[in-house]
Amino acid sequence: MDSQVTDATTDAAGTVPCHRPTNSSSPPCLNPVDRFREIISEQVARILGTDAKLVFAGLDRTSTLDKGDLLLAIPRLRLMGVPHAELAAKVAAEFKPVQGARVEVPTADGQFLRFFFDASELPSTLLPFILQQRDGYGFDPQHGRREPSNPEAGAKTIIVEFSSPNIAKKFHAGHLRSTIIGGFLSNLYQRSGYNVIRMNYLGDWGRQYGLLACGWERYGDEAAFTKDPIHHLFDIYVKISADFEPEEEAFKAATKRGEDTSELESLGLLGEAKAYFKRMEDGDQDALQLWQRFRSLSIEKYQETYGQLNIHFDVYSGESQVKRETMETAETVLRDRHITEFKDGAWLVDFSKHGAKALQVAIARNRNETSNYLLRDIGAAIQRYNEYHFDEMIYVVMAEQETHLQRLFKILSLMGGDYESFSKSMKHVSYGKVKGMSTRKETVKFLDDILADVGDFMHSLMRRNEDKYNQVIDPQRTAELLGISAIMVQDMSGKRVNGYEFDLDRMTSFEGDTGPYLQYAHVRLSSIFQKVDISRDEMLAADFSVLPNSPHAIKLLRIIAQFPDVVKQALTTLEPTTILTYLFKLTQQLSSSYEHLKVLNPSEGRVVSVARAALYEAARQTLHNGMLLLGLTPLNRM
Repeated sequence: MDSQVTDATTDAAGTVPCHRPTNSSSPPCLNPVDRFREIISEQVARILGTDAKLVFAGLDRTSTLDKGDLLLAIPRLRLMGVPHAELAAKVAAEFKPVQGARVEVPTADGQFLRFFFDASELPSTLLPFILQQRDGYGFDPQHGRREPSNPEAGAKTIIVEFSSPNIAKKFHAGHLRSTIIGGFLSNLYQRSGYNVIRMNYLGDWGRQYGLLACGWERYGDEAAFTKDPIHHLFDIYVKISADFEPEEEAFKAATKRGEDTSELESLGLLGEAKAYFKRMEDGDQDALQLWQRFRSLSIEKYQETYGQLNIHFDVYSGESQVKRETMETAETVLRDRHITEFKDGAWLVDFSKHGAKALQVAIARNRNETSNYLLRDIGAAIQRYNEYHFDEMIYVVMAEQETHLQRLFKILSLMGGDYESFSKSMKHVSYGKVKGMSTRKETVKFLDDILADVGDFMHSLMRRNEDKYNQVIDPQRTAELLGISAIMVQDMSGKRVNGYEFDLDRMTSFEGDTGPYLQYAHVRLSSIFQKVDISRDEMLAADFSVLPNSPHAIKLLRIIAQFPDVVKQALTTLEPTTILTYLFKLTQQLSSSYEHLKVLNPSEGRVVSVARAALYEAARQTLHNGMLLLGLTPLNRM
C-alpha cells in the first residue's frame, strides 16, 4: 500500500547520517536504536573495562516503558570477582551524559541497568529515518547473509514447508493454522534477507489416494469434477470412506488382538486401494494419468484460495514427487548401517536399539513393498538438500506430528555423513488445535467456506452503518479483507503451542485486540492525510524540537522505536504473536494520543501540525510494515 502522504523524492542518506558502529556487526542505519546502544556500550565498556561488543549485544528492549527503553543485565558481561549489583551501581555513578548523547544517566536496579532515551533527541533521531526507510523500516536484510560483513557471500537458503493439505480431504483447522503461521515465517525470513523457498508438500500419494481412485470408479462425475474439483473429490472420498469403514474397523480390531492382518489387507476395498497404489508406484500410465488430473486441478483451486490470504508458494511438492531411486538409495544406507530390520514382511526401525526408546517402532517399507509416509519423508528431505542445499528447513506442522518428525530427524542423523549434517538444520515449528471451527451453515470442509462465511458476516456488520457503508469504494472486497484479518489475527493472538476456540463473534469485533480493530487503526491514521495537505518533504524538514513538549508524543515515539528489536525477537521466538502484541501496544498508545496531538488546525500553528503529521506517518508506516509481515492487507478506508 502506498503512503497516504504526498510523495517526494529524498536522498537515501538525506538528513539521517548512517555510520557503521565500531562495536556491532549491524549498521545502525538499519535500526536507529543501535545509535543509542553504541553510545551506552562505549561508556559501560570504559567504566567496567570490558568488551563494548558484549555490552552492545546485551542491551535489550524492556517489556514496559516504565522500566526504561533499554535494559542491561550485568551477568551477561561475564565479569567475575565483583558482585553484579556493585558493578551496576558503579556504572550509574560514573556514566557521563554528553551534549547530544541521546541517553540519560542510567538507573541501577539490582544487577540490572535501565536506560532511558533523551526525549529531546528522540524525534530528530527517529522520524527522518523512518520517513526515508518507509517499507524497509524494522528489517535487517543482513541477518540472512552467510557472512554479515561480506555481501558477496550471498544469502542463506531456508525452506519453509507449510499448509500441506491432503488432496480430496477437507482443509481442516490444522491446515489453516499451518498456512497462517508458515506465511508469517516466510515473510519474516524474507524481510530478514534469507532466500526463502515456500513449499507446499501435498498429501497426494499413498494408500489414501488408492482409496480415492477406487471411489472415482464408483462415484466419479466428470461435470461435477470440472466445475469444482476439490469439492467433488471430497464428496467422493466421504462416500468411499463410508464404504470402507466396516473393513477398517475389522482391520483395527485384528491388529489390536495381535492377529496376522495380511489376508485382510489383500481383500475388499483395502486390497483394491493397495493394488491401485502399487500400480502407481510401478509406473502404470492409466493410474498416473488420473492422479495427474486430480493433482493439477486441485493445485489450481488451491492457488486461488491461497491468494486471498496473501499466500503464495514457490514449489507445490508432494509425496508423489519423491523419486523411487532416492528412497532406494536411502534404504541401502539404512540397511548397511543396520538401522532397519526385516520383520513380519516389512522393513522397520526399532528406535530402542538406537538410543531413542521413546520413539518406539516405525515401519519404513510396507509388507506389499510399497513406500509409506515415513520413507517418503526421508526421501523428500534428501531430495530437497540435493536440490537446494538449504541452510535450514522448517516444518510447520501440528503438534500431533511431533513423534513422526522426531523419527524422521533421528533416522537421518543415524544415516551419518551429509544426512546427519543437514538433519541438524531441520526444525519442527508446531502448533495447537483449533476448537469449534465451523461456519454458521455447517461443519467446515474447506478454507473457502471459512473465508466466505466470515467475509459475509463482516459485510453484514458494515451494512449497519449506511452512511459509512455508502462511502466505501468496494464494500465487498473490504468485507473480505476484514474477514481475512479477523481470522488471521485470532489465530496469531496466542502462542503457537496453545489451541484456541474459533469464535466468530469475538474475532469480528471492532473492539479489543482483533483484526478489524487493527484495520480500523490503520484506516484512522491514513485518514489524517486525507484531511491535511502536508508533503513528505515538509515532514522531513519539520521542526522536531516541538514534539518533546508532549509526553504523549514521546511515549508514542519510544514505542515506534522498538519495532526493529521486536522483529529481531520474532526471529528467535518464531511466534506471530511477538509482532501482533507489539502492534496492539502501538495502536493503544495511538488511541490515547489523538486528542492531545491534533494535526488539523492545532492551536499551536502549522509548525506543530507538520511535526505531528511526521509522527503519525511514522506510526502508520510502522503499523503498515507490521501488518504486511503478518500477512494482512492494510486498508486505507472502510
